[in-house]
Amino acid sequence: MPTLPWTVPNTPPPGTDVHVFASRFETRTRWGALRFFLRTPRVWRQVSHAPGAHGAALRAQPLRRTFWTLSAWESADALRAFARSGAHAPASKGLARQMRDAKYATWRASSDDLPVSWQEAFRRLT
Repeated sequence: MPTLPWTVPNTPPPGTDVHVFASRFETRTRWGALRFFLRTPRVWRQVSHAPGAHGAALRAQPLRRTFWTLSAWESADALRAFARSGAHAPASKGLARQMRDAKYATWRASSDDLPVSWQEAFRRLT
């Protein structure tokens, strides 16, 4: 599971604004990376059915203990609702102490520009 490609749960209308979210996580240990890795399938299933989700992707380098997410949402509220529910809520809470470093970036984009490139996400996360 090094990369989960861009998946579109709900196709956004053309020319609409979307809320883009990118994250980078580095775990303290390989055990933490394994825990992150094992929780990913349930969270990924949640994304694939999440109201307001317009796209999501994941890149993983488990041996380097580093994971990136990239997603697009109809609104910041839709992202917050996702993060506070389903498999994501207990996964993020349970992994909090495993994290060495976490970075986040959000910005607005046009639905016509989806999927957002990883290069753009990396640029915004640095």
